[in-house]
Amino acid sequence: MTTVEPVRPSTFAPPPPGPDPVPLRRWLALVAVAVGTFSMVTAEQLPMGLLTPIGGAFDVSEGTAGLMVTVPGLVASAAAPLLPVAIGRRDRRTVLIGLLALMAAANLLAVLAPNFAVLLTARFLVGIGIGGFWALAAGIAVRLVPDAHVGRATAITFGGATAANVLGVPAGTLIGEFSSWRTAFAAVGGLGLLVVVALFALLPALPAAEPVRLGTLAAQFRNRAVRTGVLTTFLLVGGHFAAFTFVSPVLQDVAGIGAGMVGPLLLAFGVAGIVGNFLAGASAGRDIRTVVIGIALLLMTVLALFPLVGTGPVGGTVLLIGWGLAFGGVPVSVQTWILRSAPGETEAATALNTSVFNLAIALGALLGGLVVNAATLDAVLWTGAGIALLTALTLWSARRTTA
Repeated sequence: MTTVEPVRPSTFAPPPPGPDPVPLRRWLALVAVAVGTFSMVTAEQLPMGLLTPIGGAFDVSEGTAGLMVTVPGLVASAAAPLLPVAIGRRDRRTVLIGLLALMAAANLLAVLAPNFAVLLTARFLVGIGIGGFWALAAGIAVRLVPDAHVGRATAITFGGATAANVLGVPAGTLIGEFSSWRTAFAAVGGLGLLVVVALFALLPALPAAEPVRLGTLAAQFRNRAVRTGVLTTFLLVGGHFAAFTFVSPVLQDVAGIGAGMVGPLLLAFGVAGIVGNFLAGASAGRDIRTVVIGIALLLMTVLALFPLVGTGPVGGTVLLIGWGLAFGGVPVSVQTWILRSAPGETEAATALNTSVFNLAIALGALLGGLVVNAATLDAVLWTGAGIALLTALTLWSARRTTA
């Protein structure tokens, strides 16, 4: 008689169930949102590489032309915290699509602008779209995927803004050089319309779970770590844009680089910025304070040295790449600081930081314009270096603040 041996339990535990799969349509929706943030941030910064031709077209100084950056930055800084409050419980999908359509229409108005006043009106409308869209898009990842996938989804949506911060200006400058500055505005507007179609097809309805209130935004200032992070954002971004708004004339007049090489060099700046983004992102998990201080010191060094050793094409190119490496790490670093500082109120804290980021762009560009009109391009570079040094000193003095 044969005996049947009992089945013994496996000595290996079964693998834990994996996270719920996310439909491909949701990932594509997140990519569309990322492209939307790319187009919005590019639209905001587009004039930086085109100040010289736009100023020449309307017979205004480069300092005055810098208002094309100041105006949308100021408007976006107001729209970022106020628009989420104003729309209440309206479907976020509808609002996002509407804001992108507004940006596209504003860029069309810029293409057709007969004078500088109309161009500034178009830039005002762009500011509304930028501030509102980014404030809402920052929280989209949590709405579209399960918790296990939120990290990757957030990286995708923030990736659009990061790419725009380092590639938007070079791309627009190249288009402007190969065609005209009006063509560059038309290209960004056309990209916005494509994203409108993509979001309409891919993004599900996103009714508000809990409307943002002004009191929630104000409460963030009572969080010491958030205050430090917001101040860091203001100083780093403001110092950078005080100088970077005039990067085209700096390359031409300080470094002696021909106008035809500005676009390719700004593309190299963008590539260096992407490297800086990944380096900062990989290091931020260990010691975010040290990372941000290091970025501030690198930015200070590059800007301070530019008038001294960047007076030729080789020196100017090397310092420009170092500049891109430094600023590329700024968006991911300050956002990491903010998320760690307010883990339970990320939407309100992100809206506040977005507002300050755009305010810093506007005021930095305004300060840079005033310095350029009153002094020289060398002076605006040293101004940016001084603000970067102030950032590092501020973080060091507040080293007991946790993030």
